[in-house]
Amino acid sequence: MSVGQTIKHKTQEFKGRITERVGRTTRNKRLQREGRTDRVSGNLKQAASKVKHAFRR
Repeated sequence: MSVGQTIKHKTQEFKGRITERVGRTTRNKRLQREGRTDRVSGNLKQAASKVKHAFRR
């Protein structure tokens, strides 16, 4: 996994955490869903990259 992709996935996860937190604070369900989706998507992409990297060795 390249450094650029790692940063991109971590940024997506972080953005999701922030969006979800803002949604909770403002009681905005749409923002909460968007944040959760971004956070989970970033985590899954990171996990997939780690699995790919493990099998390349």
